[in-house]
Amino acid sequence: MSHIKESTHYYTRDGKPAYTVVGANGKERDTTLRDARKMGLLPSVTSIIKCAAAPGLELWKSRQVMLAALTLPRNGGESDDAYFDRIMRDSKEQAKKAAEKGTEIHAAIQAYFDEESVAGWGWAGDYVEGVCDQLDLYCSCQKWVAERSFAHPLGFGGKVDLSSDEWVIDFKTKEFGKEDELKTWDEHAMQLAAYDAGLGGKHRQGAIIYVSTTNPGVARFLEVDKKEMLRGWGMFEGLLTYYKAKTGYYPEDWQEAA
Repeated sequence: MSHIKESTHYYTRDGKPAYTVVGANGKERDTTLRDARKMGLLPSVTSIIKCAAAPGLELWKSRQVMLAALTLPRNGGESDDAYFDRIMRDSKEQAKKAAEKGTEIHAAIQAYFDEESVAGWGWAGDYVEGVCDQLDLYCSCQKWVAERSFAHPLGFGGKVDLSSDEWVIDFKTKEFGKEDELKTWDEHAMQLAAYDAGLGGKHRQGAIIYVSTTNPGVARFLEVDKKEMLRGWGMFEGLLTYYKAKTGYYPEDWQEAA
């Protein structure tokens, strides 16, 4: 089982992931906006949301740079520019490692809900158990579906970490402990509202489940109430309009060449 890293993703008009295409050289590569225009692909929810600033993400990135600066001693005779470049490279490497760990945790959780064996993961049990404890506590009995993808008539697609007839859930991995304070951000409300719309717009409840990467088994369920979901949908619609105008690509109007 594989779990695709989140980046700029596209979906087919029937809701299937189209993250890669085969290039002219016969090799597989990431799908681009140019490919989307030719094939009528739909941009992902996260691609749309990236049109707006993400304060939480930017704060985390800034902290990674500061941590790198604190832990990297300056070499003798090293220029300011060389030192700054080395700090940025180190911070990006730490971000890459964090993303890889998050991808592995997402894959383990998906495997559990797909009823696949997670025995081979070894370390995965605690992370999965922490998530399940939060779901049992806040959501009662649900028929969960993991990694359900969709295409929406307004011209966007996506894949939902976990959903049921009553809930849309997204997992976020983060370094935190049991007593740390956590919050949701505007982009979370937008993401969950767009996911609900993509799955038929049943006005599901939404929640973010934070999964600690530093304390296996620690997870936190934060509900995004329906008022915030409605606000999130309004913001997302605005960004969707902006995305289309900025790129000049209107997927809902695309027609296959004769």
